[in-house]
Amino acid sequence: MEDQFPPLAPMETGIRGRCPRCGQGHMFNGFLTLKPRCEICDLDYGFADPADGPAFFVMCFACVPSMLLGVWFEIVYEPAWWAHLLVTIPFMALTCILPLRPLKGWLVASQFFYKAEEGRLVKADE
Repeated sequence: MEDQFPPLAPMETGIRGRCPRCGQGHMFNGFLTLKPRCEICDLDYGFADPADGPAFFVMCFACVPSMLLGVWFEIVYEPAWWAHLLVTIPFMALTCILPLRPLKGWLVASQFFYKAEEGRLVKADE
């Protein structure tokens, strides 16, 4: 069955939340929940285990700048607490929550593309 589908770049399919095998079906039920399988090509998503990968990337690349904005805003303008509610918190929510789905899709598509799987210990023949 794999021969029917040309290899698709994980960046193309994952970011859009599409099936990593056919590029047509949807990968997600809701915001971050993976579907059990693709509705087009019937690919079982049981192989997918991005674990905390999306959260790690968001923490590294979005949360730190968001916190820096909040600290800068506090130091430079010394605003009232409600100003942080209007500026800092929505900015943090947008930069920390919105990238989770595309990053999770990219990681799942990369696992499929590179045939990544859990490591196993193999006993050497004696």
